[in-house]
Amino acid sequence: MLFLTIFSCQENEVKTLEIGTYRGSLIAQDNQLVPFIFEVTSETTLKIFNADEVIEVDEIEYKNDSIFIKLPYFETVIAAKLDGNNFQGQWIEEDRDRSVAIYAEYDVKNRFDEPESSNIDVSGVWEMEFNDYGNIYPAKAVLIQNENIITGTIRTPTGDYRYLEGIVSADTLKISTFDGAHAFLFKAHVTDSSMVGNFYSGNHSTETFVGKPNPNFELPDEYTLTFINEGYDTFNFSFPDLKGNLVSLSDDQFKDKVVLVQLMGSYCPNCLDETKFYSKYYEANKDKGLEIVALAFENAKTKEKAIKGITRMKERVGLNYEILLAQIGTNDKGKAQEKMPMLNKVVSYPTTIYLDRTGKVRKIHTGFNGPATGEKYKNFEAEFEAFLNTLLSE
Repeated sequence: MLFLTIFSCQENEVKTLEIGTYRGSLIAQDNQLVPFIFEVTSETTLKIFNADEVIEVDEIEYKNDSIFIKLPYFETVIAAKLDGNNFQGQWIEEDRDRSVAIYAEYDVKNRFDEPESSNIDVSGVWEMEFNDYGNIYPAKAVLIQNENIITGTIRTPTGDYRYLEGIVSADTLKISTFDGAHAFLFKAHVTDSSMVGNFYSGNHSTETFVGKPNPNFELPDEYTLTFINEGYDTFNFSFPDLKGNLVSLSDDQFKDKVVLVQLMGSYCPNCLDETKFYSKYYEANKDKGLEIVALAFENAKTKEKAIKGITRMKERVGLNYEILLAQIGTNDKGKAQEKMPMLNKVVSYPTTIYLDRTGKVRKIHTGFNGPATGEKYKNFEAEFEAFLNTLLSE
């Protein structure tokens, strides 16, 4: 009887994370590791680090010897089994039926193992070309090297790959990020004048890329990628809000207002960066005749799950402008464009349509370059505020 009592107590004993620093590693295609550093600050809180980015996580639950870490903003979770001070399990994105194996090592402070010495310097601007299964697209890397440590980001025509951090070891560049929505690894053979490698996104996608230094390289103008088709003189929509009420651009709440229409998804990190920026601007300027309305194109399989995810994101951001449910079950851009035939195409989430007080489309901005892009982000802030001041003063 005593043996059974002790065994029963042991079975129900709840294990928790040790306070301290960990290295997490997600297993991508070709058994490549996507590493990131996180710090456990209490049994129910931790911080994820990507270069200058710090992601606060405060939804951690335990059951016996298992741990469930819900990532902020995005509907993904790490479900793992504790093994001493370490754990192993899966990073799960249920809406897309995706999972990636993950393990974490306690008291490991380096993102990548100690690098071999290298005389290569990758600092500066790189003109890059990616090959996504035959789809070729340009990109611009801006990298900073401090001894063997690399930070920076890679921009595409529709947004950035956010905060990247890694190393140069001998003739190999490895930079990664994990933000709760994406797990990226860029691994390349490098010289001072060339870069050839692979881009791993979780365990579902691998692209090849090449690069060369080019301080004068620029990507296509993000205001030229999406436009109003001939025959349309304005933009319009009718979609339900989170309570099921139909909202249209012709409603009184938008009459004589400057309106920004944001195409987005709650699963999208670039959308999140843009939403945080818009939220702050909206609070400071909503009394000047400004309205922002977001059209959400969600991967969630049911309306209830989509609303739950959007509501969670709104609460975490402190967002007070309206989000309408434009599409559920897929973020397919072709289907999105069918709902908005006045657009030539939906190139990216996010995309923002700028309407003046008369309802005329003044410009359309495709994608978003967030804080990780440094000077590019600061320039956008200044341009955005100047243009909105012009619209609001008309």
